[in-house]
Amino acid sequence: MNSPRIGLRASCVVGFDGTRHVLWREGEVVLEGDRVAFVGRGYPGPVARWIDYGNALVSPGLIDLDALGDLDSTVLCLDNGDERAMGRLWSAEYLARGPRESYRFDEEVFKYRYAFTQLIRNGITTALPITSMYYREWAETYEEFAAVAGVAAELGLRTYLGPCYMSGMQYLDANGQLREHWDETRGLAGLDAAERFFRDFDGRHGGLIRGALLPDRIQTCTPALLERTVALSRELDAPVRLHCCQGRDEVALVKRLRGAAPLAWLERLGLLGPRALLPHGIHIEGEDDLARLADSGASLVHCPVVFARDGESLDSFGRYRARGINLALGTDTWPADLIDNMRQGLNIARIREGGSDRTRALDYYNAATLGGARALGRDDLGRLAPGAKADIAVFSLDGLHLGPLFDPLKNLILAGRGDDCIASWIDGRCVMENGQVKGVDYPSLQRQAQRQFQRLMESHAERAPGRPDWRRLFQPAIPYADAWGAEHPLVTRAGNPERQHENTPC
Repeated sequence: MNSPRIGLRASCVVGFDGTRHVLWREGEVVLEGDRVAFVGRGYPGPVARWIDYGNALVSPGLIDLDALGDLDSTVLCLDNGDERAMGRLWSAEYLARGPRESYRFDEEVFKYRYAFTQLIRNGITTALPITSMYYREWAETYEEFAAVAGVAAELGLRTYLGPCYMSGMQYLDANGQLREHWDETRGLAGLDAAERFFRDFDGRHGGLIRGALLPDRIQTCTPALLERTVALSRELDAPVRLHCCQGRDEVALVKRLRGAAPLAWLERLGLLGPRALLPHGIHIEGEDDLARLADSGASLVHCPVVFARDGESLDSFGRYRARGINLALGTDTWPADLIDNMRQGLNIARIREGGSDRTRALDYYNAATLGGARALGRDDLGRLAPGAKADIAVFSLDGLHLGPLFDPLKNLILAGRGDDCIASWIDGRCVMENGQVKGVDYPSLQRQAQRQFQRLMESHAERAPGRPDWRRLFQPAIPYADAWGAEHPLVTRAGNPERQHENTPC
């Protein structure tokens, strides 16, 4: 039997004419099952139910290809001095004792529930998550991701999943110098687990869950691991995401170990190609690397906010785009807000380019929709057109912070934020309504996240040289007023319900 048609109306609808996004004023989108049946105005057929979102922008759902799956640790590192002294990296003594998990199994799964809820809340309908391996005993596991797939399906988020795997980890020796620890056997076993997950879960839950191959970072992978990844990707037609060209130390290490710069080495291995998704591309070898990216069809996953926090940026978005490189977007940090990444990315690009001619607001919106879909090899995502998947984000245009409206997309990118998203439809199912992700108790979610974040902070002491008291590792932006604050940092009402008070009216 055919599914009943559901119609969505709003003051603005972003449609797709087969080539580009187009704007419909007082537009309509009609859904039939998991697909879009109509985009435009004046749908002539029967509709079981109409939903009028009023003054809102109905957009294709956003695609985040480096979506944070963690409780974000960026806040711990920000303005806190050298990460090497605070347990962000492994110390030699920690490695000798034997690394351990910072979280229990259930806590590992919970961090994805928390992160996936945040993604949906910000209008992201397709995500390829990323987490840090510094907090792990080694890498991710099949059992963990079997549970994560269940969380994604329950919430209704379209995800590309697979356990991350690696052959090595960098650590700090007694002199504070970076060294490499290798375990090839463990890396290949991780790839075997990733293959098993792909074969078991790719296409599950009506296609909402798809598989991907996710080696950790270029500097933590051996040639054997990446060669087998390439072969498996071709056999399974699986996307491969590999972080590379994201730091000067990484580039220098790859040159020393592999005898070539990162992209030249990946080209030699056969990894560059249309199934390759490469965050972040900050440090590349000039025009030769641009040509490698463009000619191979690989996609660069651009995450402007997380790098801007450390004073780095892509040079530049407009330059890469002009060379024909496919650009997608990722968040890779808190908040899970692609609108913020579009805005900051646009401003950064224009500073790097010395003007406003080479990069437009639309270029970033295209990267968050059509570019992400192209990176995944999907012509049914990132657009609203008949036959496309019914993945939709609805952004309210009523916010006072948006100012007077002229162009809804420009207003949203220049002044909006992810939580302007009031409704989300994924695969034809309404997963968020009036800003509430269905089935999620926000206060309970936040309390659990705060309790778990405490465990994360305490784990830093295990990795830091000398195993200092964890309370001494993190410095607040404003100094504590007394000794009590230093002894009891970050005790909040969110994390300690007994200290919560009723709100007092102003």
